[in-house]
Amino acid sequence: MIKKSFSAFGLLLLGVVSQAQEIKFEEYDLPNGMHVILHQDNKAPVVTTAVMYHVGAKDEIENRTGFAHFFEHLLFEGTPNIKRGEWMKIVAANGGTNNANTTDDRTYYYETFPSNNLQLGLWMESERLRHPVINQIGVDTQNEVVKEEKRMRVDNQPYGNIMKAIKLGLFKKHPYKNTTIGEMEDLDSAKLEEFLTFFKKYYVPNNATLVVAGDFQPAETRKLIDTYFAGIPKGAPIVRNLPKEDPITKETVMTYTDPNIQLPAYLYTYRTPSDKTRDSKVLDMVSSYLSNGKSSVLYKKLVDQDKKALQVQAINLGEEDYSVFAFFAIPLGTTTEAALRTDIDAEVKKLQTTLISEEDFQKLQNQFENQFVNANSSIQGIASSLATYHVLQGDANLINKEIEIYRNITREDIREVAKKYLNSNQRVIINYLPEKK
Repeated sequence: MIKKSFSAFGLLLLGVVSQAQEIKFEEYDLPNGMHVILHQDNKAPVVTTAVMYHVGAKDEIENRTGFAHFFEHLLFEGTPNIKRGEWMKIVAANGGTNNANTTDDRTYYYETFPSNNLQLGLWMESERLRHPVINQIGVDTQNEVVKEEKRMRVDNQPYGNIMKAIKLGLFKKHPYKNTTIGEMEDLDSAKLEEFLTFFKKYYVPNNATLVVAGDFQPAETRKLIDTYFAGIPKGAPIVRNLPKEDPITKETVMTYTDPNIQLPAYLYTYRTPSDKTRDSKVLDMVSSYLSNGKSSVLYKKLVDQDKKALQVQAINLGEEDYSVFAFFAIPLGTTTEAALRTDIDAEVKKLQTTLISEEDFQKLQNQFENQFVNANSSIQGIASSLATYHVLQGDANLINKEIEIYRNITREDIREVAKKYLNSNQRVIINYLPEKK
């Protein structure tokens, strides 16, 4: 991230990052294809056991959306050795915490225990993979849980369907067109056999990465991993031939209505390259420069100075196959969509034609240095980062190397990437409006 002139603080921070923050780890594969990553840190008596499965919403078939997220819930139902409703109780009774989350590209489960319960964490994750109980009672129960989550977080939340609107606008062929939480009618109509088939295909060792991070002894941990995971049969290879999107070459406009809002929002959305690419990292910097904090370009102009917007953001959402760059603005008073668009486009044009100042560039570099340090400041954060870098970018050591990508981005890179991807003929404008009553 930091490449040119450094302030004294910047030099100090760089020294801390390059020395103290290096994450050491080892990795290997079990014979059944499960990838294992071990990060030993004995400073505190805690350990995280985590498994990331390379399965997300993009792996769902038409009219069966929501399966990946549904399994995030379903696989807490129990196993032949963990009674239904006991999973959370076992974790809590042993001083631990646990959670899971799903994206378009992967599903992630983890437990953090006092380090003397490492064996328990490994056993529980092996139980989840080896023989979870998937029956109609569990499906029906979790279906209601997911419905309630969707009502609370999406359907009844102001601006809760913005991501759905963006996906509908930018994706016509690729399964990113569907939301991660899915459509409830798809889950309602799915048969038990379909859930079993989904599990059998994607929840296999050769589609999983196990991370153990924290206070443990490597030799003993390897033996435990072998005991609990090596005997789980390998699954069939997973082959993805997902459809490619045609380039966007003409500006289009769409309207989405939301019954939960009183003020409209306007979005200017662009389909951009995979998070694996360097250009996606540059777009991270572009979004931060434009709208990260009250001193950012768009906030100062539209919110603080001109009082045209109640809120404005520029966001780069990186994903495995494609990414999304989006501007989001809620107008203030009588400000029109055209006025917001004109001002946002003017700031983009400046980026495309003029180098940002050295002072702004220095500030941007320091922001990313801080983000790097914060992301890896806990054992849970390190475990998540190691799994994500391996599964979605193919290189766990990006936990140490990715910061160099950001440090080597230049002001010229920012200008050229803005010029390459953020043009009006490459976007979908979304008028996100209150539903008329």
